[in-house]
Amino acid sequence: MKELHNRILKDGHALSETVLKVDSFLNHQVDPNLMYEMGTYFKNYFKEHEITKIFTIESSGIAPAVMTAMQMNLPMVTLKKQSSKILNGDVYQTTVHSFTKAMDYELTLSKKYITAEDRILIIDDFLANGEAALGAARLVEEAGAQVAGIGIVIEKSFQPGRKVLEDKGYEVYSLARIAKLGEGLIEFVE
Repeated sequence: MKELHNRILKDGHALSETVLKVDSFLNHQVDPNLMYEMGTYFKNYFKEHEITKIFTIESSGIAPAVMTAMQMNLPMVTLKKQSSKILNGDVYQTTVHSFTKAMDYELTLSKKYITAEDRILIIDDFLANGEAALGAARLVEEAGAQVAGIGIVIEKSFQPGRKVLEDKGYEVYSLARIAKLGEGLIEFVE
């Protein structure tokens, strides 16, 4: 996605060989026009996949996921990273390890927002090691539903996430694939 590549080069900051900061347009301040374009790309790619719902993990995936859901005219469900007292235990949960934050968290899905007949498109902001997407997929499959695809805004292609997901049989579509990062260096997969 050319618009996203340009925005990453203009406003993204490679802080190290593994950290890309894009908080000025994706995950702190959000550019709604860019999110809308992302939704268009995801909709066009996955339009023949018979998607019934869009899932994302709070919080950085919400903007691109809601724009995708809006364009596909489908409900969007947010998987929670923290327990909620109002969910009353009627949930699916799985443990996910965050390499970025160096901690584990419980990913939670309310049972009332998924059925065995659902075909889920998972949208996430970053793909690095694949842990978050795998956790979301585990919840979908625990409910008896099917993961119809995984849409990623920015993939760190030098990390193993894509291979991990594809080895499990998931179709992965990324809007931007980063080949290499370094302090002040951002290179895309050609």
